[in-house]
Amino acid sequence: MTDAVEPPKARRPNTRLEEVARAAGVSKSTVSRVINGEPYVSSKAREAVHQAITQLGYSPNQAARTLAGSRANCIALVVSEQGSRVLADPFFAGVLRGVNAELAGKRVQLVLMMSKEGDEQDLVNYLCGGHVDGVLVISLHGQDPLPRTLADAGLPTVVGGRPLGAGGVPYVDSDNFNGAMEAARYLVSLGRRRIATIAGPRDMAVGMDRLSGWKRGISQARMDADLVAYATDFTPESGAAAMADLLRREPALDAVFVGADIMALGALQTLHAHGKKVPDDVAVVGFDDLMIASTAVPPLTTIRQDVEQLGRTMTWRLMAELAGEENLPPFLLLPTSMVTRVSA
Repeated sequence: MTDAVEPPKARRPNTRLEEVARAAGVSKSTVSRVINGEPYVSSKAREAVHQAITQLGYSPNQAARTLAGSRANCIALVVSEQGSRVLADPFFAGVLRGVNAELAGKRVQLVLMMSKEGDEQDLVNYLCGGHVDGVLVISLHGQDPLPRTLADAGLPTVVGGRPLGAGGVPYVDSDNFNGAMEAARYLVSLGRRRIATIAGPRDMAVGMDRLSGWKRGISQARMDADLVAYATDFTPESGAAAMADLLRREPALDAVFVGADIMALGALQTLHAHGKKVPDDVAVVGFDDLMIASTAVPPLTTIRQDVEQLGRTMTWRLMAELAGEENLPPFLLLPTSMVTRVSA
């Protein structure tokens, strides 16, 4: 009588690399080398990994393709915004430059994709269909399940910006809290007494983290942190509307921290339309230090985040995981700094 052979398990899209390594009795880096068809793996270890992948049903699109000796040599950058906004916002152009710079010389192609409402399943099917080796995701809103869905399917994923609803997925972000707190402290140091803020959308961590930092800086000065207006999105129009709301509520306000440079452009227009001189009547500080900050009228004092470095670091973190590096940091926080110009 011969021993029964256990049949392969049904596909389990949430099987992780760690489970394969544990079942095969090898390290994650060894599993990665086997999957990627790399040398310097013993025949015994290679066979153990193959058996574990078969039995666990690990990531069939990824594993079947790579076990056949090929990779897509392509990663995706998914932006959870409307295409028109992505093309108009210099933030996304900066991230894209950083991603492209980090990929230079690596013979890895980049696919840019927009996540549109109603097309989520098609997007997941494409990304998990063997077309890409990993995914970068930016500009998440609310409890977007995309990063967690991709990671559970065994597709390496890195998020740009702290995700609200994707616990356990690695991310890279700027230090939004401390940057905003520095902006508030700076306005206090100028002797401003009624300091308002225009916060980003409530469904994005970047907006809430900057709001929290501003509140902390204002409360440390024992001032009221009550002058808050929320933008519906990161656009000049939204910044202009929020500034008008603040002036209606408190005509005597003398400073405003705007949670993004692109919204600050609209805020400056509204202040000008209301006869307010910047910075004499109202000091304005933005966040990002995009090129539009230096060309604003007047030139915008702002908190600088290195947007290109954000793109580069996200890409480095993803490529390191694809290369099988172990003990990678679960998140990376990049520093910010104050850039003083005319507006404050």
